Amino acid sequence: MSTSGAASRASLAEAVERLEVILSTAELATLGEELFGVMRLLDREPALRRALSDPSRDGEEKAQLVRILLEGKVGEPALELTSDVVRQRWSRPRELADAFERLAVIAEAARAEAEGRIDDLEDEIFRFARIVEREPALRNALTSPQLQPERKRELVVALLDGKVTASALRLISEVVTGPRGRSLERALAEYGRLVAQRRDRLIALVRTPTTLSEEQRTRLVATLSAAYGHDVYLNIQVDPGVLGGISVQVGDEVVDGTVARRLDDVRRQITAG
Repeated sequence: MSTSGAASRASLAEAVERLEVILSTAELATLGEELFGVMRLLDREPALRRALSDPSRDGEEKAQLVRILLEGKVGEPALELTSDVVRQRWSRPRELADAFERLAVIAEAARAEAEGRIDDLEDEIFRFARIVEREPALRNALTSPQLQPERKRELVVALLDGKVTASALRLISEVVTGPRGRSLERALAEYGRLVAQRRDRLIALVRTPTTLSEEQRTRLVATLSAAYGHDVYLNIQVDPGVLGGISVQVGDEVVDGTVARRLDDVRRQITAG
């Protein structure tokens, strides 16, 4: 799931940000599977993958192609996100498919987070990786090229259904049936790392009178991440009542730099005087 090109890195960041917006309204029980489905389609159809990542093709044309292919097969949030993603520039066709894998894992982590079980999800992926290490027969079965992907999925379900979160079952099944050129251990480690990143992130509620530019958002994320020592996601609310500056809340801590706050401070000082 690496993105080596500068264009792909920028596009992936934009895609993840767009996903965060969609997560607030999407059906989380199905979004991850739908995004994995898009990834599998791109893996299976190299000509389509090249067409959708071709920088010489118009972004709207690519989005329209996606709608023709996927409408009625995935929900509107997944369709909207996919359309947005293919409008972006990608350094290599493979990195477009990789982006959908990453988005799918994040969507599953968000599902577990919404259910209050993201710690469980991280632990379940880790424990399954340790079981695979200790059980060579199981690993051989799960990685055997002779065993069809559907049979591998059935084996995973038989082992884990009812014992782990729904998100862990989906992620582990995906790794086992579609390792995408990686070892089972490496793929599990990558998924576990993405889940851990979401668990460790902080959410900053930002109130501002106008929409922030991309440069302003990037600068604010960098500043807050450095200050708190964690990745920070911005939840931005445009509030006309904020007369200038911004108000940032991280957890219980509020860093208020708005004009309105400064005016209130002046009024309190006058009243106290």
